[in-house]
Amino acid sequence: MFDEYTMSELTSILAMQGFAGLILFSVLVLMALGLAIIFGQMGVINMAHGEFMILGAYVTYLTAKLFETYLPSLFDGYFFVAMGLAFLASFALGVLVEWCMIRFLFKRPLDTLLATWGLSLILQQLYRTIFGAREVGVTLPDWMMGSYPLSETIEVPINGIFVMVLTLFISLCVYLLMFRSRWGKQVRAVVLNRPMAGAVGINTEKIDRYTFGIGCGVAGVAGSAFTMIGSTGPTSGQLYIVDTFLVVVFGGAQSLLGTIASAFTISQSQSTLEFFLSGSMAKVITLLLVVGILMLRPQGLFALKIRH
Repeated sequence: MFDEYTMSELTSILAMQGFAGLILFSVLVLMALGLAIIFGQMGVINMAHGEFMILGAYVTYLTAKLFETYLPSLFDGYFFVAMGLAFLASFALGVLVEWCMIRFLFKRPLDTLLATWGLSLILQQLYRTIFGAREVGVTLPDWMMGSYPLSETIEVPINGIFVMVLTLFISLCVYLLMFRSRWGKQVRAVVLNRPMAGAVGINTEKIDRYTFGIGCGVAGVAGSAFTMIGSTGPTSGQLYIVDTFLVVVFGGAQSLLGTIASAFTISQSQSTLEFFLSGSMAKVITLLLVVGILMLRPQGLFALKIRH
C-alpha cells in the first residue's frame, strides 16, 4: 500500500489527509457536542439531529442569497450573521419539538427514537418541498477562498482553518456554559440526581427544554460550518448522523472532553484510511476499532459517575 510512494510524498499525503481529518473532526465535534448535551442530560436519542444541522445549512444558504441580492457591500461579513441565525432557527425548532413531543416521551427511549426518526423524515420532505431535491451550494466571501501554503507540497484551505477556529470557539462557549454558569450547574445537578435537583427547586422541565434547544442550536451552527465543505441537500444530515452517534458513544455520553477526543480519533483514522482504501472499507475498519475498544471499555473513553 505504501510501496508506490516516496517518503516525501507519503509525508505530504499524511499531512494533507491529517488536515482533511481536522476539518471532518470540526464538523463532527459541532454535531456531537449538541447530541452529547441532549443524550447525556436527557437520555434522548435524537434521530433528527442531522436535520437540525441541515436547517442551519439552509438558513446559511438563504442568508447568503439575501446579502448577495440586497446587501452586496456587506457580503464579506454575512457568514457571521448566518451562524447566529442558524443557531436561533435550530434552537427555536428544538424548543418547539421538545414542548410538542419529547416531553411526553421522557424515559421511553424506544418511543423517542421512533418519534425523532419520524420527525427526521418529515423535515427531509419539508426541505425537499421548499428547496427542491437538488443540492445547493453557498457562495463564500473572497477572504475565505484559496489556500495557505505550508510547504511546496502542502497547502491548507483557508475555509478549513476558519471551520477549525469556529469549532474551538464553540467548544469553549459550551464549556463555559456547562461548567462556569449557573444554568450549567443546574444541568449537571439534573444529570447527577434528577429527583434531588427537583426537590431543591430546580425546574427540571425547563432545564430539559432549553437543553434540547441548545443542543439543536449547536447542530445548526454545525450546519453553517458544513456549507463550507459540502453541498446542502434534504438528506445531507443523514450522512453524518451515524458517525455523530458513534462519536458520542465512543467518547462517553456525559463527557464533553470524551466527545472531542472521540471525534478526533475517528475523523483522523477515517480520513487517513480513505486515501489508501475505499471509503466504505475505511468506515468498516474504523467501526471495528471502535467496537473493539468499547468491548474493553463499554462506558466509553470518558464517563461520569451518575447517582440514581
